Amino acid sequence: MDVAMTSTTDTVCPSCGGAVSEADLFCEACGAELKPGTAPTSPALDTDTEPTVEIGAVPGQEAAGAGPCRSCGGTVGADGYCETCGTKAAKPRDHFEEQPAPWVAGVCDRGIRHSRNEDAMAIAADAEPGSRALLVVCDGVSSSLDSDVASLAAARAAREVLEAGHAQGLGTDSSRASAIAARLKAAADAASDAVLDSTSPDSPNPASCTFVAAVLENGMLVAGSVGDSRAYWFPDAAEPVGLTVDDSWAAELIATGVSREEAESGPHAHAITRWLGKDAPDHTPRTTTLQVSGPGWLLVCSDGLWNYCSEAAPLAELVRQTAADKGGEPLATASALVDWANAQGGQDNITVALARI
Repeated sequence: MDVAMTSTTDTVCPSCGGAVSEADLFCEACGAELKPGTAPTSPALDTDTEPTVEIGAVPGQEAAGAGPCRSCGGTVGADGYCETCGTKAAKPRDHFEEQPAPWVAGVCDRGIRHSRNEDAMAIAADAEPGSRALLVVCDGVSSSLDSDVASLAAARAAREVLEAGHAQGLGTDSSRASAIAARLKAAADAASDAVLDSTSPDSPNPASCTFVAAVLENGMLVAGSVGDSRAYWFPDAAEPVGLTVDDSWAAELIATGVSREEAESGPHAHAITRWLGKDAPDHTPRTTTLQVSGPGWLLVCSDGLWNYCSEAAPLAELVRQTAADKGGEPLATASALVDWANAQGGQDNITVALARI
C-alpha cells in the first residue's frame, strides 16, 4: 500500500502525530487544539537519528510530495483532503517503509480496523547481503495513551544502541553470542527509557508497547522479545524456527497443554504479561541464539501478521510463496505480506520486517 507523503507546508499534531496544516486550529485526527502560526512537532516524527528522512520514506530515496488521492486519484490539498472527492488523505504514520539495504526491508501499516497506527519498526543493515542486519519492532498497547508515539520512539532508541558497534566478545562464538545478547538487552533498556520519556509521569494510563529485536552478525543470529511481537527464522533447506516465546496469557495456556488454536482464539488471547512502560513488571528480553548455516528468511513482525498464521511452518510457507511471487525482493515481499494480512481482515496494525540471507 502506498502512502501519501506530507507536503512541505504541512506540520504534525504534537498529541497524535497526525498531519495538520499551519492554518489549522484543531487536529482533525484527535481534536487537540493547535496554536495558529506555529509548526508543532511530534517525537514520533522528529528524531535525531534520521533528520532527513520522513516517516513513509524509504531511506536512500528523496521524500516525495503529497501523492494522489487513493480513492479517486485526484490532487490532495495542503489541508490533507482530496480536492476532487473530499476524502482525507492517509497520514505518513499510517503506512511507512524502510529499506536500508537491498536484502533488508520492512513495512509498517495501520491495517483496516484501527484509527491509527500504533505499530513501529526501525531497521538497519550493512550493504553486503547476509553480513549484518538489525530489525526492531514495537507494538503499542491500544488501551494506553500515546502508545503510537512511544512505540516509534522505543524502536528507534533500540536501533541506535544496536547500531553503536559490533559485539566481539572474547573472540569465541559463545562469548560473541553473550556480547550480542547483552547489547540487545541494553537496546531494550533504551527502548524502555524512550517509552517513559513519551508519557506523562502523572498519566493514569501510561504509554506502553511490546518489543522484539533480531540481530544478525556474520552468521550469528540473536533474537529477544518482551510481549507478543515475534521473530522467526525460515531456512530454505531446514525446519522453520520460532525464535521468540510470547509473554501472554495464550502462551501460558499453551504451556499447560491447551492447543495453540484454542489459546490464540480465546477471549484473552492477546493479553500480554510483560511489556515496556512505566507500570511494566520487567522488561528484560528473553533471548535465543542460533548459527545461520544456509540461506533463508529472517522475519520480525507484530501480531497483526501472525494473528492470521501463527505457527512457524505455515507462516514459513506463506513467506516463501510470497517471496517467490515477488522475485525474492524483500520490500515487495514485506508489502505483499501486509496486503495479505489486510485481506484477511486487517483487524490490527501490521508490521513485517524481513532480511533475505
